[in-house]
Amino acid sequence: MNQIRREALADRLITLAQGQGRIIVAIAGAPGSGKSTLAEALAKAIGPDACVVPMDGFHLDNTVLKERGLFARKGAPETFDAEGFRHLITRLSAGGDVIYPTFDRELDLARAGAGVAPAQAKIVLCEGNYLLLDRPIWADLAQHWDATVFLDVPMEELERRLIQRWLDHGHSPEQAKARAMGNDIPNARQVVEHSRRADFVVT
Repeated sequence: MNQIRREALADRLITLAQGQGRIIVAIAGAPGSGKSTLAEALAKAIGPDACVVPMDGFHLDNTVLKERGLFARKGAPETFDAEGFRHLITRLSAGGDVIYPTFDRELDLARAGAGVAPAQAKIVLCEGNYLLLDRPIWADLAQHWDATVFLDVPMEELERRLIQRWLDHGHSPEQAKARAMGNDIPNARQVVEHSRRADFVVT
């Protein structure tokens, strides 16, 4: 495990990809840790050889969550189609154009076929909370990762960011704190406490 600066990580991944076919990089971290921001910054730094594939397109639909009594836990590991995501990673590893679902935050639902990982993408940056989780199905993803990255953010900062996220959605301070502490923070603790060790850690 190596602590690394964001600025140096792109160069390390480019070096890792030299002489290989497609490599798959897992970028994991707690909710609010900055996974999407890091993945997009890496893709920009690497250039056209890279693309970003988020895990969020595998959110179960709200109707399914309500039927299963999981709506209040939306965002927890059991509220994703982990089997579907595992199948996607297998397809990405095989190369070629790969179509995948994305998540529309404004509509709060997944959009089928909205994302494309092009065949020319030699470095696929997968980002999501549970990519390194040491739990059934999620743990099976490890065989596909050519490199793993974990964002290490102090829990106090995660709490601040997650509360602010709900404030930005128009909730009162009391509601925002309740939403964050009731679901987001338990999910964050699960990520921090039960993720496998990563090749690279960004603080």
